[in-house]
This record gives sequence, structure tokens and C-alpha cells, in this order.
Amino acid sequence: MIIKKYRHTVIGLNKPWTLIATERGISQLLYPPHVAALAGLDQAIADAAQLDENPALFADFGIIDLLEQYFAGVPVSFDNVPLDVGGTPFQQSVWMALSEIPHGATWTYKQLADTIGKPAAVRAVGTAIGRNPLPVVLPCHRVVGSNGTLTGFRGGLQMKKDILALEGVTQMEASGHERFQF
Repeated sequence: MIIKKYRHTVIGLNKPWTLIATERGISQLLYPPHVAALAGLDQAIADAAQLDENPALFADFGIIDLLEQYFAGVPVSFDNVPLDVGGTPFQQSVWMALSEIPHGATWTYKQLADTIGKPAAVRAVGTAIGRNPLPVVLPCHRVVGSNGTLTGFRGGLQMKKDILALEGVTQMEASGHERFQF
């Protein structure tokens, strides 16, 4: 059975973000092209460009209005948006746990590992977060280092800082590898 995928573009932080979905649900939200290159997602953006546009499908899922509100700084819940994400059972458990982090709050990687019942899996949790196919929708930007600093974000720490600022989280310092610095 061939599963057809569709794309749609939304504007967030004054940049285009690409949504990808099947008829079952949203499967990816890709960073703006300039950030995608830094995050090694060039091929995903190129592949998405080959997909058919289907704004009605995305509107039916409710994701367009929710993302527009979110990027305008309005707290929203993506809980009722149908998702169609792959990943291992462990990755999916991490990604779904991200939805438990309240808007405007941050958790540590350790808190997330504890939440999924795998307290010793902090590094594995970090790896799963790094493969999150739906940033913002499954809010990986809300996960910070144990010392309360911004750490690892595939889109770069400036983008993480900008997304958190939409939620009112503005007093965060950078940490981690230099490629994630501001």
C-alpha cells in the first residue's frame, strides 16, 4: 500500500516552515530552509518540494490555525491534531511525553526520562528528542540542560531561544557544543 504524502507551508518567526502529512495525520514539520541546511535537513526540504500541496487536508487537521496562533504568541494545544509519525516505540514514548510539558515551562532531559519511566536513559532521551519529526507540535524546545541552560537543538540555539520567547521564556543562557551557540 502506497501512502501518499502532502505538503503545506506556514509562516513562523517570519520564515517558512514546511508541514508534511498523510491522510492519517501530520508527520513532519520542517525548519525554515536556511535553518534546515544547518540542521542537515536539506534533503528533507528538497523531498518535500516534490510533494503535492493540499491546504484543505491541513486545514481539516486544524494544524494551520493552531500554528498561526502559536507563532503569534498565543498558547495553543496540539493534542487534538492527528499525527502520523514513525519512529521506534522508545522514540514515540519520548515524543509523546514532550506534549506533557506545559506551554511556557521547561523540563530537563532527566525529568523527561523520569516521566517515561526510564530514569537511566537520559542520553537516549536526548537522542530521541534530536530526531523529533514535529518540533513545536511536540515541543522539544522546552527541554533544557540540568543546569537550566539551553542545550542542543537541531535548529540551533538561537531558534530554540526565539521559540521559547514566544512562550514567555526569556531568561535562558546557552550551553553545549559551539554549533548550537548563538
